[in-house]
Amino acid sequence: MTKILVLDDEEIIQTGARRVLEPAGYWVKTTASPKEALELVRTFSIDLVLSDVKMPEMDGIELLKKVKEVSPATEVIIITGFGTVRGAVDALRYGAFDYIEKPINPDELLRTVGRCIERKRLLAENVRLKREVRSLYSLENIIGASAVMQKVFELIATVAPVDSTVLLTGESGTGKELVSRAIHFNSPRREGPFVVIDCVTIPEGIMESELFGHVKGSFTGAVTTEKGLIELADGGTLFFDEIGNLPLALQAKLLRVLQEKEYRPVGSRHIQKADVRFIAATNRDLQELVAKGRFREDFYYRLNVFPVRLPPLRERKEDIAALAHHFLKKYSLLTGKDVEFISAGAMRLLIARDWPGNVRELENIIHRAVILARSKSVGESEIMLEGMGDGRTNPKGEDVSEAMEGGGAAETGADGGEIPRTLKELRQMKKMLRMESSGRLERAFVLDALKRSDWNVSRAARDTGMERTNLHALIKKYGIKREEG
Repeated sequence: MTKILVLDDEEIIQTGARRVLEPAGYWVKTTASPKEALELVRTFSIDLVLSDVKMPEMDGIELLKKVKEVSPATEVIIITGFGTVRGAVDALRYGAFDYIEKPINPDELLRTVGRCIERKRLLAENVRLKREVRSLYSLENIIGASAVMQKVFELIATVAPVDSTVLLTGESGTGKELVSRAIHFNSPRREGPFVVIDCVTIPEGIMESELFGHVKGSFTGAVTTEKGLIELADGGTLFFDEIGNLPLALQAKLLRVLQEKEYRPVGSRHIQKADVRFIAATNRDLQELVAKGRFREDFYYRLNVFPVRLPPLRERKEDIAALAHHFLKKYSLLTGKDVEFISAGAMRLLIARDWPGNVRELENIIHRAVILARSKSVGESEIMLEGMGDGRTNPKGEDVSEAMEGGGAAETGADGGEIPRTLKELRQMKKMLRMESSGRLERAFVLDALKRSDWNVSRAARDTGMERTNLHALIKKYGIKREEG
């Protein structure tokens, strides 16, 4: 309940305010003494003080200053009479929310108090969300107990407080954007913006305008002056995802931003300053691109100030169990399903995988497993591994599910009946059913992704977290055509 303190040396003001505010659901305390008011603020964690501007012991502005010293989160609304409005206006400069003139209008009082409490709630919510974001991207929340990941954590902790350019390298799905955000939120720029530039999805024709902004009339369609992403990132961090795809011409212009911290918007004659930190990520070999003339050497060396390589999941298999349980908890909450465990057999399947899609692929598989789960535990039948037949073979081609069940190769049922009569027939039928159901689900998954992206394969791959080549392979595998949409 919101706690309000009314401070006025006129009892009629105290009584009137109580009669208006209490029926509206506010907790109200009154006093005529500024000293007692300060003690009440300390004792009761008052949310809002309604204070007269003229009082014998202390005027409203002096009280306002002391309230803010005692409890910075407490808001103050000044009550002013005729001839003291100037003092009330002065109070606004010292942090008062607003002022109300005597005689007090009940509707105006409720409106002003309501606006004040709503702003206080929004500010508190903003602080809470910032804390949650910082917590989300704290180093402690990046999962990895393996030796290679501990080395990555050491590098992140070392470079985060320093305003140096960072180059993150690693295969797709290894968590480069997550690490870039961790660097930002553990740096002195954490209060500033974190702006992502996807060098794959932004068309080359508008990339310059997107980055540097443009002035009105600078090109056909430039009907207004627009800020670029560099300006929007002022005071914060600019993250270039897949920077290996950045056109050469723009590399030269960004080199100036890195070197001189300045740039010129499209169509403008004025140079603007750029107070931004650069973090870049790529899954390509930039040195090889430099050798082929597709990436500027000087730009590469400017980016490669502090390189951090993120290891693929196959190099940190000891982290798979912790990651899988983290995603299990995440998607159990999101789907509202009570799934708490991953069976030993299912976990062996996960650990046997080479993970070409890395952590992103593992997350997608656990997401699907939670959807499919019919109990508190994810079993082997819910683990659908792409590109591996029915998902039961390990990278060496061995049938993992049969080995786990303790049997040999499955045989065809003796009489072809619907109900198996032997353990071997049961295993064979279960395997066939798994293949059929996983195939139907996989086909529906791909078709739905294509429809949602208006049959744009690149967008569908990005939205689902898949590699574009893998998605193409599934489209070909199931013979999916646009006419089905």
